[in-house]
Amino acid sequence: MARRKQGPGDRISEAEHAVMEALWDESPLSAAEVCDRVCAANDWSIPTVKTLLSRLVAKNAVGTEPQGRKFLYHPLVERSDYVGVESRRLVDRLFGGRAAPLFAHLAESEALTDDDLAEIEALLKEMRK
Repeated sequence: MARRKQGPGDRISEAEHAVMEALWDESPLSAAEVCDRVCAANDWSIPTVKTLLSRLVAKNAVGTEPQGRKFLYHPLVERSDYVGVESRRLVDRLFGGRAAPLFAHLAESEALTDDDLAEIEALLKEMRK
C-alpha cells in the first residue's frame, strides 16, 4: 500500500480530519467501522461518514479495497506528512512564515508547559549539532 505526501491543494476539512484520525489509528476499516469510531462524538450518521470518505477518496487522501459487497478504506497520506503541511500553512498564514512569532505567542498566552519548553530546548540543541 503505497503512501504519498500531501500536496498543497489537498485541503482536509475538520470533519474529514476526524475520519483520517480513525484511519491513521487503525486501517483498513469499513465505513461502518469508521462510523463506530467517529459518529457518536460528532453526532454523525453512516451516510455522513460515507460522504466524507468519498471526498477523501476524491482528494487521493484515502484509498479503497473491495471486500465482498463493501469497501475497506486506508490512508494514502501519512499523518506526519499531513501535520507537516498543515503546520507550515499555519505558520505561513498567521505568522508570516516565521516560527519564532508562533512560539512567542504560545509563551505569552501561557500555552507552553515546563515540559513543552524542555522539549523545545532539547529539539533546538539537537538541531544545532
